[in-house]
Amino acid sequence: MGKLYLIPTPVGNLEDITLRAINILKSVDLILAEDTRTSKFLLNKYEISTRMESHHKFNEHKTSASLVERIRDCQNHVALISDAGTPAISDPGFMLVRECVRNGVEVQCLPGATAFVPALVCSALPCDKFVFEGFLPQKKGRQTRLNFLKEEQRTIIFYESPYRVLKTLTQLAEVFGGERQAAAVR
Repeated sequence: MGKLYLIPTPVGNLEDITLRAINILKSVDLILAEDTRTSKFLLNKYEISTRMESHHKFNEHKTSASLVERIRDCQNHVALISDAGTPAISDPGFMLVRECVRNGVEVQCLPGATAFVPALVCSALPCDKFVFEGFLPQKKGRQTRLNFLKEEQRTIIFYESPYRVLKTLTQLAEVFGGERQAAAVR
């Protein structure tokens, strides 16, 4: 039976990848990439010529079951990478992992880059207890979610697009109040 590897990719600096990740990417039968054009930069840097296919939020609902069949029946070893960071953390991957586990396919996740960990550590906000929220809904449910989180005492981590940062910071100040400590970390 094949295996699915979740391979964290660098957040920003292409040299922030582990040797083990490079070795696995060179040895698997297939790499599933969130955006093959973006991933090509990383693969070219490390002379990785493994075949690649797209696996992103727009196709993962349709392709996860057939990918699991290929991994299980053809005994393929497959690596899943996102554009930056760890697959399934605010990136595609959860559905494929869930389908693999349901079908008895082994899943291994390598340690590595996750954007929120360095951001949290550098924020000077308490990091002993925190809540990871990822991306807020863009429209429907956004205000409801913020109001729900208003009373949360732990450090809350949000991801946001650079194009919406100012709008989101303004909304956070309105909901959480001007006295609550905050940090915007890139």
